[in-house]
Amino acid sequence: MIKYDINPNYSEYEPAFMLIEALFDQSENIIHEKRNVIKNLALGGLSLNVKSFGIPNILNKIIYSFFRDSKAKRSYDYSMKIAQFVPEPLGFVELYKYGLLDKSYYISQEFKYDFTIREILFDEVDEKKRAILEGFARFSFALHEMGIEHLDYSPGNILIKKEKDSYTFKIVDINRMKFGELDLEKRAKNFARVWLRDEDLKIIIETYTQLAPYTYKEMIPLALEYSQKHKERANLRKKMKEKVK
Repeated sequence: MIKYDINPNYSEYEPAFMLIEALFDQSENIIHEKRNVIKNLALGGLSLNVKSFGIPNILNKIIYSFFRDSKAKRSYDYSMKIAQFVPEPLGFVELYKYGLLDKSYYISQEFKYDFTIREILFDEVDEKKRAILEGFARFSFALHEMGIEHLDYSPGNILIKKEKDSYTFKIVDINRMKFGELDLEKRAKNFARVWLRDEDLKIIIETYTQLAPYTYKEMIPLALEYSQKHKERANLRKKMKEKVK
């Protein structure tokens, strides 16, 4: 059994959705390969990124089949809801075996980005980096103003493309999102996973608070506190894993 949904703007690609498993397996253009695998596919003049989610364990098979949307479906639904902030979504496909979810795919247009925010995190602040950080602050403010809280707002999920004198930002890996009004604390906390240096975070908050109804003095202590706590927790987990080895 197969379940799917497709962006109405791309309805002519519906037949390909029926063959997505074979098309994905045939492609050798691997972009990312861990538990989830992302490949690039050429289809009818489009360059697509297809994310294949890892086959869930038996408990999650039941949960995703009957009680909760799959990661692929959530990725598509969220992308359609916040289309201006993500690579163009085409749809999702779910394949079932014995009545339970087995394989699932999320399909989007390729966004030809130049780098992720991770690549600049440890660079010294110069004119270029400051422009990127300020652009990221404005992008984040726009997200927050629309009530969008990306729960995995981390360096590898923030794509950046240089366009003349400005930078375009897109977010990916969005199956974990919350929607609703963001207060000062939630806005400050949302930057914690980006792993910013204090001096970079200060530049971002300075630009952010020029747009928001909060002052720099209100927001920066919270942002620094949450950032530091996240780093401490992450480093502790890393040390514990090394001890186990």
